[in-house]
Amino acid sequence: MDDFVRNKLTEWGLTEFIQKFQDEWISEESFLCLRDHDIDNLLPKVGLRATFKKRLKLLKKGQNTTNQETVASSPLCQQEHEGAAGSAQASPSTSNTSGKGKRKLDLQGESSQWQSSTPKQRRGTTLASYTEGLILSDVKNIMSHAQRRLPKQDNKLNKFLKDKINDLETDKRELVGVFGKTGAGKSSLINAIIGEKNLLPSGDVSACTSVIIKVEANMHSTKYEAEIEFITKEDWQEELWSSSNVFNDNADLENDQEVDSDDRDTAEKLSAVYGEEWKDKSPENLMDSKYFKEVPEFLPSKKKTLTCESAKELSAKLAKYTRSDSKDSNSEEVKRWYWPLVKCVTVRVPRNDLLQHVTLVDLPGNGDRNKSRDKMWKEFVESCSTVWVVTEINRAAAEKEAWDILESASSLMGNGGECQQIHFICTKSDLYGDPDDHSAAAVRALIFQRNMRAKEEVNKEFRKLLKVKKHFSEDCFEVFTVSSKEFLKKKRLTPEETEIPKLQEFLQGLNDSHSETLNYVSGAHGILSLIQGASCRDVAGKKADVCKDLEENMRRELDKVRKPMEEAYKTFEECLSEGVEKSKRSCQRDVASVLYPKRMKGSAFHRILKCVVANNGTHKPKNRKQINLNAKLASHLTDSIDEKFKKTFPNQSKCGPFNGVIGTFSLDTKGLIEKYKDVELQLIFLQTEEEKTKTILNKTIREYKKTIYRSLTETIGETMEECYQNAAGFKGPGSLENMRSAIEKHIHYSKDTMFEQTKDFMLSQMKCLKEYILKTLKDTLQKSIELSLKTDGDSLPDVKVELAEVKKYYEVLIGSPDKKD
Repeated sequence: MDDFVRNKLTEWGLTEFIQKFQDEWISEESFLCLRDHDIDNLLPKVGLRATFKKRLKLLKKGQNTTNQETVASSPLCQQEHEGAAGSAQASPSTSNTSGKGKRKLDLQGESSQWQSSTPKQRRGTTLASYTEGLILSDVKNIMSHAQRRLPKQDNKLNKFLKDKINDLETDKRELVGVFGKTGAGKSSLINAIIGEKNLLPSGDVSACTSVIIKVEANMHSTKYEAEIEFITKEDWQEELWSSSNVFNDNADLENDQEVDSDDRDTAEKLSAVYGEEWKDKSPENLMDSKYFKEVPEFLPSKKKTLTCESAKELSAKLAKYTRSDSKDSNSEEVKRWYWPLVKCVTVRVPRNDLLQHVTLVDLPGNGDRNKSRDKMWKEFVESCSTVWVVTEINRAAAEKEAWDILESASSLMGNGGECQQIHFICTKSDLYGDPDDHSAAAVRALIFQRNMRAKEEVNKEFRKLLKVKKHFSEDCFEVFTVSSKEFLKKKRLTPEETEIPKLQEFLQGLNDSHSETLNYVSGAHGILSLIQGASCRDVAGKKADVCKDLEENMRRELDKVRKPMEEAYKTFEECLSEGVEKSKRSCQRDVASVLYPKRMKGSAFHRILKCVVANNGTHKPKNRKQINLNAKLASHLTDSIDEKFKKTFPNQSKCGPFNGVIGTFSLDTKGLIEKYKDVELQLIFLQTEEEKTKTILNKTIREYKKTIYRSLTETIGETMEECYQNAAGFKGPGSLENMRSAIEKHIHYSKDTMFEQTKDFMLSQMKCLKEYILKTLKDTLQKSIELSLKTDGDSLPDVKVELAEVKKYYEVLIGSPDKKD
């Protein structure tokens, strides 16, 4: 099958039939030659066949398609034009679509069925996403047709309209970060939730904790795919040099458990890639291309793609790129293990509704020693809207690693990120002593008692985490007790009692709230309104009046936006000034707590501090918390603003002096429509432009606030960079004391300026954000006003029919309770 056929089926909402078309060897040429009886054999439902034939007919006619035919191709209008065919069909099913690739509903009548269903019913089916997929496909076809009809001359208005149509495409995937140590049941949990038993490896052999694994839906193929992204060859070369220096530095050190642990970790990485050859080779020799014959993509920094028919086949092929344990039953076939070279793996699952707009990210616990992997780890943690912390139920409340993850990542997820919810997931809840000692009912009762006790203990433990609670309230925290095994086998518990369906419903909720279709259709409605409105004449006087009102409204609203942002700036200035003074008083003591750790021998810390200065102030030792000297020095500055920052840039809702005032900004287009009926269409366009601009600005604020929060630690790191470089140069006897002394002296002499500069830079970032928001609102909407109300549109086509059709779709979408803000 060629890409043409695959893309057309995807565009028309028929992805589950791609395999059928492929099995019948349908190419682009044969696709365009399909006859009615061919289509009858390929598609099982009358409604699907009718729509397909209409679309195929339009496709063949190409640019000569009339407006009436374009409208007739849509599912909503088919109810009007093909009532007889619709009445002959079976009623749409609302049962769960558990059978992959088998659609449970018909095309005819689905829109009214969908509109009348409750949100809960929609979450239990694919009806909403199915209908939205068809709507999105039809509106895209309508807009493509409208774009082709625009005049070819590129005057300001024509170019503006073409750019607006091209900019309609918007999509954002919700990221759910999944943390959990080896053996906690993380892979089994993900497999059970998404209905893919053999996708991620589980059991004794687990995915390497250094590899980030993303799991998402494959919307363009029926195949299971994996895209492997490698670290750069420069990164690997740096690791080889670092490893070489580590072994040389440790050769004369006394035996120490800390040193041995890191050495074993380094040796494990090198042995995975090179076998035993690395022991007598230089770093230069180990970069020879002969060692990377099985991964030719690595040296030129290309991505590797694996494509398979089944999840089990893909999992087996991925083994050498994700697993750190070579004691696998298939290990005889695997001569080399390449997980040390891998930065991230993206696994794509076909036909999975739960992952349509959601990506599950299997994350290592506390970052990584490799710079590029650690950077990617932080970016993912910052971008997760939800975090799942997975641990076994028998030690959930006392599981130190799980709570360490929460504490160490809380600032990245909270003020430095966009996380709204933390789910603490206790796995293996079905395991309870010896089941032979009790009846089935007694075992079930004991499981429930233990689950309730676990939830209480975990919630109690969460309330003790003061560092985490600076970023998250108790309302953001929820505990689940799950059993992936029981969910599949149903031996002692019903599926609902395993709580897996609760997590599935949560993911479905993220999909339901996704606004890709609504955003596109709303934007299309506005653009078609402008095209139709701009072609109307004899309203010049009205346009001048409405422009005057709009510009006055803009001035007033911009002042309302500016004031709370300036007040927030002043508050942060006061908080940071207090933080600066505290930092000056405490910095020597703070840095001493890092440079002179308790209960650690000098030989072990010598090696760790060497890594810290070589990595610009940060290092992740094996089996220990990450050391971040820059964050330690910036801690009093971040502490001084944390509470205010959470209120100014909240993750949970659109409020605060930045997001909140954007939401209240309004040109009052609804009121003006009542006053100026003659230019209603132009005002509808301005209304959609205003909403789109505010949506984009809210996304900008969400991303920029991460930069603002990070700036405190990053500015400290930049100020300390020269100091770290000097400390890294010490070698031989006394180098540990020399490194300590260099760092302490630098802090002593720079403390009077370092913290002040850090404060000033963060405030300058806030000022830049304020000015950007005001400028974007003013410039974007002013341009839209001028081009919609002050520019001649006589040459524009009549799009009355297209506008009416898109308006129908828009009303269907905003009629959904899930789509109302």
